[in-house]
Order: sequence, then C-alpha cells, then structure tokens
Amino acid sequence: MSLAIFDLDNTLIGGDSDYLWGQFLIEKGIVDRERYEEANARFYEDYKNGTLDIVQFLEFALRPLAANPVDALWRWRTQFIEEKIRPLLLPAAVALIEKHRRAGDTPIIITATNRFVTEPIARLYGIEHLLATTPEFENGRYTGRFVGTPCFREGKVHRLHEWLAEHDHDLADSWFYSDSHNDLPLLSLVGFPVAVDPDETLKAYAEQKKWPVITLRNGKCPEEHARRLAKSRHTLRIK
Repeated sequence: MSLAIFDLDNTLIGGDSDYLWGQFLIEKGIVDRERYEEANARFYEDYKNGTLDIVQFLEFALRPLAANPVDALWRWRTQFIEEKIRPLLLPAAVALIEKHRRAGDTPIIITATNRFVTEPIARLYGIEHLLATTPEFENGRYTGRFVGTPCFREGKVHRLHEWLAEHDHDLADSWFYSDSHNDLPLLSLVGFPVAVDPDETLKAYAEQKKWPVITLRNGKCPEEHARRLAKSRHTLRIK
C-alpha cells in the first residue's frame, strides 16, 4: 500500500503553526513579549536558513507547556486553532488529500512541530496518522522535555521507519509533499517527491531533479498534478 505523506507547516496550511503558537502566547500575555518574541523570530529564521538546533529550539518551545496547567493549555489551544489556524486551511490541500484517498493511498502528516499543537490540525483535515515531535507528559502535566527522536530533518526519516515497522506500506510507491529544504532527506527517499510552494533552496533542487513543483495556495488541486497522480499508478516514478 502507498502513502500520501504531507509536511504540515506552509504545505497543508498557509503558515507555520509552531511560530504562530508562539505569537499567540505572546498576544495573550502568557509569555514575556520582548524575550519570547525575539527568540521565536530567531529560531524561525534558523529553521528557514537550515541552521536550526532542534534540541535547543524544543527546550524553548516546550517550556510554556510545562509552565501552565493542562486545562488552561487545552483552552488556549482551542482558541488558537479557531483564531490562527482555521483561516489558514487550504481548500486545494483538502482536494489533494481526497484525491489520494480515492486512489487508495493512506494520508499521513509528518511534522517537526510538536504533537500538542498539531494534533487538532490533523483532525481538521481528517488525517488519522500523525508523526510529530512528542512532548513528554507525566503525572498530569507536560514536563518541558520531548520523548524519542525529534521529527525534524533526518529525524523524520527515523520516525517514519519506526512507523513503517508496524504498518504495511511501500515508500517506493509513496508520495511526500513539502515546502522546505529541511525535508530533503525524506523527499529523496520516496518514489514521488513533490515541492509545494517551496522555499528557494528546495525549488532549485526540485527543478534540478525534475520533481513536480506545485502550489496549493490558489484554491484548487493543480490539474496537471492530478493527472500526474493518476498516471503514476501505471507508469510514472520520479527520481
């Protein structure tokens, strides 16, 4: 069976949920504005530049989970989803996911953003399988630490292989959609890599490799890509 694997931030949604969660915390006065905003912006630039220290970032990003009771966190998260995420959902992404479902593929989201933030977003798209960085939860509270391998760069490959050990799927006939050059390790592993509204580095690499480059920002699933998806069931494999 084949997978339709999707990055989340700036791929299935028109923004970065990790960065926006930080901005939400700032706006609501939950964290110190000056210190948190500077760090949040710096880490986001590091991510875009490919220089992010994921462990250092997670120590920063998971700290507010440990500092607050879970009932308040869940209440804030519901508000965050409605205010910041729902407006960024992409109809073209919904259509693309549905095309893969009709083709018999299993949709899965794989993201560096932690599961606390991303789980309700996956539900909005009706996607059951989510691989995300996992915050540690003990004795009814988040600890501020993470469990297992962070789901970032080569960590996505590691986490996906762990998942595949318990599921019957074939990466050679699977798709991966991403906007970021940070996902090149996984993009290079699947049979059908696709650059979605890519950053400049990924766009140049995709064009060199002759990978499809598509947009999901125009309201509909790209017709040419839909035809390519159908054709792939018979003849096409992109390498």
